[in-house]
Amino acid sequence: MSKVSTVSLAPTRDPAWLGRVFGLSVVLVLLWPMLVATEFKPWVFLEPDNLRVSASFIASFWPLAHDTEFLQLVLLKTWRTLAMATAGITLALVLAIPLALINKRVLSISALSGRMAAWPWCMRQAARWLLIVLRSIPELVWALVFVRVVGLGPAAGVLAIALTYAGMLGKVYSEIFESGDPHATQTLLRSGSGRLQAFFYGLLPTHAAELTSYTVYRWECAIRSSVVLGFVGAGGLGQQMDNAMKMFNGGEVATLLCVFVALVAIADRVSAELRKALG
Repeated sequence: MSKVSTVSLAPTRDPAWLGRVFGLSVVLVLLWPMLVATEFKPWVFLEPDNLRVSASFIASFWPLAHDTEFLQLVLLKTWRTLAMATAGITLALVLAIPLALINKRVLSISALSGRMAAWPWCMRQAARWLLIVLRSIPELVWALVFVRVVGLGPAAGVLAIALTYAGMLGKVYSEIFESGDPHATQTLLRSGSGRLQAFFYGLLPTHAAELTSYTVYRWECAIRSSVVLGFVGAGGLGQQMDNAMKMFNGGEVATLLCVFVALVAIADRVSAELRKALG
């Protein structure tokens, strides 16, 4: 009896193409009203008048401003920008770390039995809502408020970054802590260890690299935020950029942009080295 061998043919089309086309169509249908509502019209950039103005401004970027007096001023503004971002992140950590620990269920001793006690639950909800409020208000709004309170200068920027980034850091720290295996932490708590001991020996070692990477990333974001805050009177490179833009001094703008790129590259390198050291 002869056997007939069958050869399976490869499909001529992707079996999932219909689902992908449908998903893309749904995205476009949902996105179109948003583009209309925001008056998104990219073809405006191609109009002759707009092209001429843009080309003229970009052409003014060269040569870069490099006179000694200006570079000394940029160096001073760069130091103030770094100081503003670093001080703001440090104050944010002072707020974010306790709020993140309060917001974490695994460090609750009463929750070991299955249900958290009423008082710890209320504290957890209060910390959660405080984090929501802090990160809901943009740092630009805080800066406008603090400029009126403490006056023009980096102090307003430091306070603005501290409050907004405390909410962001606390929220993400809580999620990072919740994503890990709580077995070691809970074992320490059941053995009679305090919450801080359980945190430092059970919870923190597991997430140290991820926490460090995210914190350095947020420091990088704080540098960019401090630049934006300078436009509302918080000093630093942002204020210098605002002055250069108002004077249509493309050379100074280009030099400041190069400094921004260098700062972000340095922050990225610091993050990579820290991850390698903790890895």
